[in-house]
Amino acid sequence: MERLPPLNAIKAFEVAARAGSFTLAATELGVSSAAVSQQIRNLETWFGKQLFVRSGNRITLTDAGHAIYPQTARALGDIAAIGQRMLEGGLRTRLVVSVPFSLAELWLAPKLAELLDAFPQMAIDVRVEDDPVDLMRQNIDLRISYGDYHYPGLKLVRLVHDDVLPVCAPEFWHRHGNGDPGLADLHESLFIHTNWGPNYASHPTWADWFAASGGSRSPDPSHGRRVGLSSLAITSARLGLGIALGQRVMARADLEAGRLIALSSVSVRLGHPYCAFMPPAKADRADVAGLVELLTKAAPATCGQVGAPR
Repeated sequence: MERLPPLNAIKAFEVAARAGSFTLAATELGVSSAAVSQQIRNLETWFGKQLFVRSGNRITLTDAGHAIYPQTARALGDIAAIGQRMLEGGLRTRLVVSVPFSLAELWLAPKLAELLDAFPQMAIDVRVEDDPVDLMRQNIDLRISYGDYHYPGLKLVRLVHDDVLPVCAPEFWHRHGNGDPGLADLHESLFIHTNWGPNYASHPTWADWFAASGGSRSPDPSHGRRVGLSSLAITSARLGLGIALGQRVMARADLEAGRLIALSSVSVRLGHPYCAFMPPAKADRADVAGLVELLTKAAPATCGQVGAPR
């Protein structure tokens, strides 16, 4: 047998490269940061190459590190898949999908319903969690993420680059719109603001939307309704709590059914696309490929629009 690099060190390298931190890698592996650092030094000695540039608590891959990372990630994914197949024996295929909180109910669930039409006997495990996740260790077949930068070395498919537009319930607009299709003069308490959390800085705001529509208004979030999930913004608007900057792919069903109306054709694109990440060994499975195909279907044109902004 050909000489193999130390496998524990390979695992420590893969986790550290993916997490971007020895400390985070140590937490995931259940060991100390010093142990991870030692494993990396062992691997660097074995290869005769420096794999990371260390700057305080920060690490970045060197050219040599970038060269070996994709193969190590694939190899560990293949090993995890073999282990899972052996443990499950002859059990039917189970599709394991990991998804952020906002996408689970309004976007992913309807797509899974379509997938089950083609695979009616499929077992599905949906895990709702924030980035980062360990696809190999947790035997995840497909991870949906905001942005294309979370999981280097895995197969990447860009699903949709979504946009936001102002939406509300028809009854709400009848009460507060006063027959005016514009939003410039509405009271600030009627706007729903989405707080994406401290990890994101590229999400569009109401100020961005007014700028895109040719205005200069910047509604104050402290005077309106604030929610912590983009899906909750859609739900709040549907329930008549205000006007939300709703993501088009999430608002699709409500717009088509007339539960929401779009108040403008002007939209603002999100800073990053939604992407699917898969271990290369699983990407060609029929159920995984089928779900990716469903998720890449473009959203329809806006429904229920009542007029252009002013």
